[in-house]
Amino acid sequence: MLFGPSGSGKTLTLQCLDGLVRPDRGRIVVNGRTLFGADAGVHLPPQARRLGYVFQGYALFPHLTVAANVGFGLKHLGRAERESRVAEVIDRLGLADLAGRYPRELSGGQQQRVALGRALAPDPELILLDEPLSALDAPLRRQLRDDLGAILSDWGKAAVLVTHDLSEAYQLATTVVVYQDGRVIQSAAKSELLWQPASEAVARVMGIRNILRGTVVKATPEAIQFRWRGQLLEAVNSPSRSYLPEPRSPLAFYIRPEYVRLIRKDRSGPDAAHHMNLMNATVTREADAGTVWSLYLRLEEAGTPAQGDYDLEVEVPKLVYEILDIPRDRHWQISIHRGSIQVLPST
Repeated sequence: MLFGPSGSGKTLTLQCLDGLVRPDRGRIVVNGRTLFGADAGVHLPPQARRLGYVFQGYALFPHLTVAANVGFGLKHLGRAERESRVAEVIDRLGLADLAGRYPRELSGGQQQRVALGRALAPDPELILLDEPLSALDAPLRRQLRDDLGAILSDWGKAAVLVTHDLSEAYQLATTVVVYQDGRVIQSAAKSELLWQPASEAVARVMGIRNILRGTVVKATPEAIQFRWRGQLLEAVNSPSRSYLPEPRSPLAFYIRPEYVRLIRKDRSGPDAAHHMNLMNATVTREADAGTVWSLYLRLEEAGTPAQGDYDLEVEVPKLVYEILDIPRDRHWQISIHRGSIQVLPST
């Protein structure tokens, strides 16, 4: 999965893989076969690479039927073999009843399956997909994302998929490659990427909120203490981090909005075993996101807020928002578990 903002080089990478664009240098190797090698002077044309390409918006031929679109890349086969292969592909994709229709007569999901069928019909070694869901509305996008994952799994094909939708990347990918300004800034398993971004730049490209800066007080292999906005906080030091920041050195970290706890006032005081990194804050504004509310908190501490007019963005479920009567009560004590503060590597 190639992930990153628009213009970061994701589609250009697909075009280089497919042979539509010739790189200036480097090598492209798929299953041990060199498709491009600058030093060796190798540059196979697209038709010789055995790659399937699903374009953004699908790019189906409007004057061809479903069957003709699927069979477009099979012109090298004899008629009988070509027709047999087309029939097999459209049957496996559930398109048999639509074989004689034209793209304009198909739904978005059906068009996606035709585009996939056209890419899969020549039995490619690798499937390239350029934001295949970007033009769809949200409900259809979710449905077709599920369909796409099932089809790729059923056919047993490796795929390189371009997206700028993080939820799409996490549902479909095993490995995510993060792009920024034409460069790869991290490549990792999706679980590692979520909890261990390699840098502040990666965290920002991923859209992680509450990326903040503090100053180290003390660091051990087990924990890091630091000051932020007049508060002394402590974070668990991940065993995967191979460095210990020096005292008084700057520290970048982030706190996911859903992991900040508001401490209920109708119960006894904070439990030291569960409530750590205690702070007092005021809700300065809020936003209704449907199932959750985003609260923007400013610490009751002198000084400039860390993020413009607020210090922390916090997410609470709608039910919790109503139970705690947050519209009426704007002053809260908050708690952040040590394991919920993610320290970013120095760069």
